[in-house]
Amino acid sequence: MPTTITCRYEGALRCTATHAASGAALITDAPLDNQGKGESFSPTDLVGTALATCVLTVMGIVAERHGIALEGTTVRVEKTMTSGGLRRIALLEAWIELPAGLAPDQHQLLVRAGETCPVKVSLEGNVPMQLHWSPQG
Repeated sequence: MPTTITCRYEGALRCTATHAASGAALITDAPLDNQGKGESFSPTDLVGTALATCVLTVMGIVAERHGIALEGTTVRVEKTMTSGGLRRIALLEAWIELPAGLAPDQHQLLVRAGETCPVKVSLEGNVPMQLHWSPQG
């Protein structure tokens, strides 16, 4: 079943997106370096956010299935845009901080889950990405 999200242009390079099933809404603004106010996530910021939250969500599914405590795990994403030509994401780089004390097999299981999240798999070949995992298992 498809998911429906309705987006509305509010003016001044601001948009509101509403998730039909839940009614949750978010605002985007154009970034400062592209004629915007930068007062909220930009559309390309949401791509980086989607990568980070997808990694966490898929790892959460696997962690729950295997009884691994994942609460407090963080992902920090840095998005770099191209400086010339067509404006696009040049690199998404993410640092994933897994819980300390994982057994090596648990660490490997979570890394495998994160590396195969749907957002990462969908972007591969189109957006360069680097995922850094720590601590090492």
